[in-house]
This record gives sequence, C-alpha cells and structure tokens, in this order.
Amino acid sequence: MLKIRHLFFVLGLLLYPATPSGAQVGIGIGLPHVSIGINLPVFPHLVVVPGYPVYYAPRLEANYFFYDGMYWVYQDDYWYASSWYNGPWWLVGPEVVPVFILRIPVRYYRRPPAYFHGWRHDAPPHWNEHWGREWEHRRSGWDRWDRRAAPKPAPLPVYQRQYSKDRYPKQVEQQRELHNQKYRYQPHDPVVRQHFQEQRRGKDAQRPTPASPQQGRPQAQDRGQPPKPRLDQRKQQTPDSHEQEKRQQGKDATRKPKKGQDQDQDRDQERGR
Repeated sequence: MLKIRHLFFVLGLLLYPATPSGAQVGIGIGLPHVSIGINLPVFPHLVVVPGYPVYYAPRLEANYFFYDGMYWVYQDDYWYASSWYNGPWWLVGPEVVPVFILRIPVRYYRRPPAYFHGWRHDAPPHWNEHWGREWEHRRSGWDRWDRRAAPKPAPLPVYQRQYSKDRYPKQVEQQRELHNQKYRYQPHDPVVRQHFQEQRRGKDAQRPTPASPQQGRPQAQDRGQPPKPRLDQRKQQTPDSHEQEKRQQGKDATRKPKKGQDQDQDRDQERGR
C-alpha cells in the first residue's frame, strides 16, 4: 500500500510541476472520478471554520469540507474533490490542493490520521513533514498568510438539498447541467476556477454552434462583377431569357441579308459603275 501511495505522489509531482504565483495553473482536478465510500442520505450539515473561507461537517465521521464551490475530502492520505456532496470524486494531486484547504486547523478533521497525533489542534497539519522537502519547496509559503485578506466563504449550493436518496443524480452529465443552471458562484481559486470552466466547456461542446449574424446572407461579390443570381432566381429567370433570345433571333433575321443577296447587290453596283 505504501508503494502505491508513493507512486501516486510521484505522479502528482510529474503532472503538476511548480508554477510561479502569477502563472496559469495547469489541470489539477481531472483524474478519473471514483467512489470513496462517501454515501450520505441527505445534504450534510456544514459550518464555517472561524476565520477561514472553509466549511466543515461536524456531524460526519469524515474529513469533509466545502471550499470555493466544491466539496473536499481527505481520506487514506489522498485529497478528493467534487461539485456534488455525494460525489463522484476526483483525485487531487498534492501539488495543487488549494492553500486554504491545507490551512484548515487539525481540530476540524473529524477523522484525523494517526500521524496527526501530537500536532497543535489550532494549527494546520504539518504537510511539509508528511509530503517531504520537494513538496515544501514547490509549495513554499502555504502556511503564511494575512488573515485579514482571506476571502469570504462561498455560498453553499443549497439547491442540492432537494436531491437526496433516490433523487440524487448519479450521472456526471446530469450533475454538471444542474450545477451550471442552479449555482452561479464564480470561484476565485485558480485550480477550482479551471475545473469549473472545464465543466462548462464540456457542456457547451455538446450544444450546436449558434449561427453567426453573417450566416444565411449571400457571400460578398467582387466590386467589379455583377452579383450572381441564386438558384431560385435562375429558375425564375429561365422562361424570360428564352423569350428574349427568340425575339433577338427574329430581329437579326430581318436585319441581316443572305449571302446570295449580298453577291447580287455587289454585281449591280459594279455594272452601274
């Protein structure tokens, strides 16, 4: 089991390299969704952690949180996230776990792992000791912040209260559609924001592309050329063009003499000379 965990950690380091604070963060929540045994019959009771933009679930025997529009669970040394309170869940690499999730004090973990023992209850877990120097180097400053500048807690997606037990949507596409319709909150954390954008793009990709204002209009013609009639215009103009052609042929027949007549006229002119 330790080897498997180490493998996931190494994959996390490879998939989520360090980035400057101002740079755009790459995909962080996108690994295949899984079931982690969370099976809540109803929407959980969530309470704000004092001084933090994070909620926790005091009535659950799980390390269950809500932050920036998503649910977060720490279980078996892994972080998971979901837009719905009962999952499915996405595995989140340690390199991109939001800092305010990392800063949650130990006392709000309802089911803390054994290695939390001895750490201060009013301080965050020692993630630098748990994940090692490489992680600490990449996430430098995660435990230093101005509490006065902390964002406000995001509003809870209370619309999900009506989806309990058998009414809970289990298809990811249905969850995405409901969430986009009923939850208008815009996340501020770059990792969470990108996850929301990817969900919305996934929905928009299934919609037919709306016609642009220029679609349905005739194509622009060259200024030096007359516009070409459309197919239906050509059909309407065909009978008239035939009549005009017949009339023109009749006029030409009356105007142009035959070759024999031309020769006779030339001879008469020569005799007269």
